[in-house]
This record gives sequence, C-alpha cells and structure tokens, in this order.
Amino acid sequence: MKRRSFLASAGVGVAASTLAAPAIAQSTPEVHWRLASSFPKSLDTIYGAADVIAHRVAAITDNKFTIRPFASGEIVPGLQVLDAVQNGTVECGHTASYYYVGKDPTFTFDSTVPFGLNARQQNAWILQGGGMELLRDFFKGYNVVNFPAGNTGTQMGGWFRKEIKTVDDLKGLKFRIGGFAGQVLTRLGVVPQQIAGGDIYPSLEKGTIDAAEWIGPYDDEKLGFNKVAKYYYYPGWWEGGLNVSLLVNQQKWEELPKPYQAALEAACFEALAIMNAKYDADNPAALKRLVAGGAQLRPFPREVMEACYKAAYELYDETAKGNPKFAKIYEPWKKFRDEEFLWFRVAENSFDNFTFTAGQRR
Repeated sequence: MKRRSFLASAGVGVAASTLAAPAIAQSTPEVHWRLASSFPKSLDTIYGAADVIAHRVAAITDNKFTIRPFASGEIVPGLQVLDAVQNGTVECGHTASYYYVGKDPTFTFDSTVPFGLNARQQNAWILQGGGMELLRDFFKGYNVVNFPAGNTGTQMGGWFRKEIKTVDDLKGLKFRIGGFAGQVLTRLGVVPQQIAGGDIYPSLEKGTIDAAEWIGPYDDEKLGFNKVAKYYYYPGWWEGGLNVSLLVNQQKWEELPKPYQAALEAACFEALAIMNAKYDADNPAALKRLVAGGAQLRPFPREVMEACYKAAYELYDETAKGNPKFAKIYEPWKKFRDEEFLWFRVAENSFDNFTFTAGQRR
C-alpha cells in the first residue's frame, strides 16, 4: 500500500516537473548578442572589460544569455560603434562616448570632461548625483541605453617628439587626442586628430602626427609609443577619470527578460570596478619600465595647464549658450563638480598630499 502511494506521488512529481519545464524555458529563453568594441584585443584591460561583461552574463544566466565581443574593425571601425548600436547592426557596443562629440558635444559627459571629475567623482555623479538620469534622457535620442562599464582613472598626457615648454610650442602640433579636448586645444593652435587606438602607432611612426595620447603606461607600453616618441607628459588633464560605456540598442534592451537585464547591469558594474583596479595595479611597473628604457618623463608646464584650463571653460560656456542639450547637463554637472571639489580638498586631497610626500621622505 505504501509502495503504491509512493509511486503515485512520484508520478505526480514527474508530471509536475514535465509540465513546469516549458514555463521555465519560456521565462529563460536563449539570447545571443554581438558586442562591437572600440578597442583592439591587444589591450587586455580596456578591451578586456567586454570579456568581463560577457563571462559574467553567461555565468549568471547559465549560458542562456551570451554576448560575443568583437574587437575594433572586426564588425565596424572603432569610432563607429555608436552608429552600429543605434541602427541595430549589433545589439551592444563597448566604447568611449566622447568619440562622438562631432555629433553632439553633450556625449562628453558620459565619458569625461577636460579638467572635470576624477574616476571616483565621475562614478559618484553618474550613479548617485543625478548623472544617469540626465544621460539616459540624452541617449534616448540615439535609440541607446547607456551603462558605465569601465574607468581608466586619470590618464597620462601623451608622447611627444619635442618638448613642450610654452604655450607657443603647441601651435601647429598635430596631436592624436580623443573627445572634447581636441576642441579645447584647437583654441591654442593644436591640430587635433581623432584616431582609433590600433591606428595610432603607425601614424606616429610615419610622422603623420607629432604627438599622441592614449591612456597610460600599461597600454602605452603595449602599443610601443616609446619607440617612436621620446617625451612622456603628464597629467592627461582632459581625462581625469574616463568612463567607458556599454551602449545597448533600446529595442534589444526592452526585449530582454528582466533577469537578463539585471545580469547585464551587474556585469557592467563588475567591469567598471575591475578596469579601474587593473590600471591602478599595472601602471606603476609599466611606468618604471618605460623610464628605464629611456622615456623622458615631463610635467606639463604650469603656463600650459592654465592656458588650457581657461580655454576649456570658455568653450563649455559658449557651447552651453548654443546647445540646449549640452546646457541641460552642464549646469547640474558643474554644480556637482564644485561641491565634490570642496569635499575632496578637505579630506581626500590633504590625505593624498601628505601621505605621498611623507612616503618619499622615508
């Protein structure tokens, strides 16, 4: 009797699981996306963030939702990722939004503003300071949903064939530089060139450009800039904390089941943390190797920094007057920046200044 009851119960259980399977399958469909990156595979940190996202999404969803990253040029050129996402050529792309300031300078706020926020402040503004809401509203006009998915930290000022001693040394300089900073430097006589990462070395080697900036020692060493330019300047005042974004096609995002949306968002936050940590961990040793190999480390002269700062904020004020989309973000961004700077001067900056110099005296 007990045996018959057990078999009957087991039969009900099997039937229930059989009936439930289609419902579960429906709630977790297989989804396969392609991701176009703006970066070459050789740069394992900035390109590698796309791998971090793909691996985490697959792990969370038991490989039901997969994303296949493609390096710059494999599907579209590195500077056309936004267009590919917008028109649905790919479902998503990993890029720096300031590559698209030619379409609208407002894109710079999603990446970095010259003489603006550092990495922590940029994250604070996007995630807690109202930046995400403002950026999402802007990106709607491009059929895109944006997610912070990496940050380089403060960058270096780049590699130059000749020394920069005065503002006059900038005049006529053909300089590979990304984003809104090119428009700042144009005011000081620089001829900016926006070139994708994988194409910078041959341009510098052939003399097509006189100087180039990318990110910092770890990547610059990999790209070999020290072999074709001698002077290595700092800081990269145009990139105090470059946010790198995952851009997702709006329709494809809305089609994703909610658990998959949550998995993708969590994966982007992981990529954001790992990229910043990896650059901070790997840059010091790379800088030592570059200097040991003959790179001439130079700070930008104070005169040059002050001239660039003045030109930058003149440009922002003028742009805000003529571009309502830019102004809508610029005003609250600037207010947040001013308040952050006050706070960082009290604790963070005083701690850094004392500790860094004290460490040198030991």
